[in-house]
Amino acid sequence: MAVPFFALLIAALQLGLVYLCQSALEIATEKVTRPVLTGTDQVSGMTQQQFLAALCGNLPSILSCSNVMVDAQVYSSFSNSNTSAPTITYNAAGQVSNQWSFNLGSANSIVVIRVMYLLPVAGTLGFNIANQQANRHLLLATAVFKNEPYQ
Repeated sequence: MAVPFFALLIAALQLGLVYLCQSALEIATEKVTRPVLTGTDQVSGMTQQQFLAALCGNLPSILSCSNVMVDAQVYSSFSNSNTSAPTITYNAAGQVSNQWSFNLGSANSIVVIRVMYLLPVAGTLGFNIANQQANRHLLLATAVFKNEPYQ
C-alpha cells in the first residue's frame, strides 16, 4: 500500500509544481510584454538579451534563466498569427537547436511573443508528464497584441 501511495503523492506534487511554474511564467511574460505594447522597448532599442534579462528578473528563483527561450514575431493579421507550441529540435548533445526570432515590431504592428521554458520533471511508476527529451516538460506563455501608435 505504501508504494502506490507515495507514487501518487509524488505525481501530485510534480503536477502541482508544473502548474505553479506555468503560472509564474505567464505572469512574468505579462509583465515584460507591457512595455512592448506601449512602444517603450522599441524606442529604447531593446535587444533579445535585454528582454531575457527583464523576463528573468520577474521569474521566481525556482525557474532557471538558462531554460528560458523567447520567440517574438510580427504578423500582418491576428488570423495569420502563430500561437501554437513550437516544435523543439535538439542537436546531438541534447541542446535546443532552434533559432528564435526577435522582432518587437513598430507602431500598430501585430506581435506574438512566445516565452518557452523547459522544466525538468520526474516520472514515477508510469506517470510521466515529460513532453520533451531528457525528461523535460515544455511550458509556454504567449502574448498576442497590437502595438499602440506610440510614434
